[in-house]
Amino acid sequence: MTSRVLKWVAGGLEALLGFPLIGGTIVLGLFWTPLVFMLALHIVALVITINENKKRTGHILGIITSCVGWIPIVGMVMHIISAIFLLIEAGKDEKYE
Repeated sequence: MTSRVLKWVAGGLEALLGFPLIGGTIVLGLFWTPLVFMLALHIVALVITINENKKRTGHILGIITSCVGWIPIVGMVMHIISAIFLLIEAGKDEKYE
């Protein structure tokens, strides 16, 4: 249950950061602090997701995204991909096989 809520929250934030003008303004305006926050959120959520034995692909992609998100086009694309994976996983809420 907790992992599902964290996937919805993280997916929504990743989608917000994936918008070209909005996400770039947020990240640059706050001096890349959102990337550090998202990295911490994904690490905590990944631990909870592993403990609940749920799919973890979205959070792993989110960690990678937080590390490369400072690269202009690559960051935008990665934020969108991470958001898609997280929101699909949150909607399905399947166990890890």
